[in-house]
Amino acid sequence: MIYTKMTKKALKLCFDVHKEQVDKSGMPYVFHPFHLAEQMTDEVTTVVALLHDVVEDSDITFEDLEKEGFEKSVIDALKLLTHKDKSVLYMDYVAKIKGNPIATAVKLADLRHNTDLTRLDVIDQKALTRRKNYLDAIMLLEGK
Repeated sequence: MIYTKMTKKALKLCFDVHKEQVDKSGMPYVFHPFHLAEQMTDEVTTVVALLHDVVEDSDITFEDLEKEGFEKSVIDALKLLTHKDKSVLYMDYVAKIKGNPIATAVKLADLRHNTDLTRLDVIDQKALTRRKNYLDAIMLLEGK
């Protein structure tokens, strides 16, 4: 983990938003953004990894994040990563991410973590379908 003033602010916000949430196996959800952040190599991608689900999973807005002092490159990447409008097809959403290297780095880490079926207690058809969609998204982002 990269520890700077901004990453510490993102860590605290991430924890505050996700501390009561659990993932599909009942594990604390906050482990997921922490896991992604550990893989990042600079301050901006670390902040984006920590905050990648904050707007989607809370009442916090992009304007709130701007007021907190997060820079434009962070906000721009987060806007691409936030998939609130479910009328936008998943692969169209992913295709838009491809144009932003920060969002792409975080989304690839997110997808790789989400395709790890060992995280799940039950692997059903829904999980297998979701994994296939995520693998297709990885291929799109990697240009394969």
